Amino acid sequence: MPTANAYAAPSATGDLTLTTIERREVGPNDVHIDIKFAGICHSDIHTVRGDWGPQQYPLAPGHEIAGIVTGVGSDVTKHKVGDRVGVGCMVNSCKECKNCLAGEEQYCLQGNVGTYGAVDRDGTITQGGYSSSVVVNEDFVVTIPEGLDLDVAAPLLCAGITTYSPLHHWGAGPGKKVAVVGLGGLGHMAVKIADAMGAEVTVLSQSLKKMEDGLKLGADHYYATSDPATFEQLAGTFDLIINTVSASIDISAYLQLLTLDGTLVNVGAPAEPLPVNVFSLIMGRRRFAGSAIGGIRETQEMLNFCAEHGLGAEIEVIPASKINDAYERVLASDVRYRFVIDASTIG
Repeated sequence: MPTANAYAAPSATGDLTLTTIERREVGPNDVHIDIKFAGICHSDIHTVRGDWGPQQYPLAPGHEIAGIVTGVGSDVTKHKVGDRVGVGCMVNSCKECKNCLAGEEQYCLQGNVGTYGAVDRDGTITQGGYSSSVVVNEDFVVTIPEGLDLDVAAPLLCAGITTYSPLHHWGAGPGKKVAVVGLGGLGHMAVKIADAMGAEVTVLSQSLKKMEDGLKLGADHYYATSDPATFEQLAGTFDLIINTVSASIDISAYLQLLTLDGTLVNVGAPAEPLPVNVFSLIMGRRRFAGSAIGGIRETQEMLNFCAEHGLGAEIEVIPASKINDAYERVLASDVRYRFVIDASTIG
């Protein structure tokens, strides 16, 4: 069985350390990828630390992968050696249910296979992108356009598509007022993408400390949610609110900021429930929705859109030896706005 160098968590409490992991042989429909960069997502930390349930260890996280194709299976038609490619949050699905057939593999009725910590269709446990290489079914590999550098493209495979999908689905564009709650790894991409779509963009953040950044990224307005006057001033304003924070907030208060038929979409994933006062929905025919990533077709569409508009993530590139430090900085909100691992430093 082929192996790859990787940084993996030995347990829910141990630091990630250099190890080797198994990679399957390249099958007829597989693509072998030499990983160049891997983004660090907050969900990597939640997963390896068991916040979302028990895991099998050692576990190499990472679902924001950018690299170069170095091998293809005999039946592969979508990619060739030398292609610039990416892998996001899933690496397989049933491919047969109505959602998969509609290009919404992220909502596979049998459950999509996550890029790490999931049981693949062959029964093996998937290992992620904090690694020197990966083997993935060609249907779950996307092309990174030439207009995007691989390092700034890597976070688009999660942060980019997680925000693009709801903005696209709920029609962000000219004439629409969009609010983004939180200006972090997800939020900064939501601002960039919503602005490029032509919407009027407002950032709602706890304080004004990132206001200069938010306006540079494309926001038209910036408000502090710690100021009660914000909720009075902006009541009934927004067509769409994208909540990117993975912490408990007063959803009912934010619902009051929606206009008639407005939608608040949660893409952040707090561990605890978010209570909602139903009258916040009833009185404005408002919607409280959720959105996962996007399907493969939409992910490719997102990458093409970002290349066309010159949108990449704001990143800090780190060597693999700094992963554990980066985790602590993510938890302290000390990153603007995505850590990206230089995979050449793994092993």
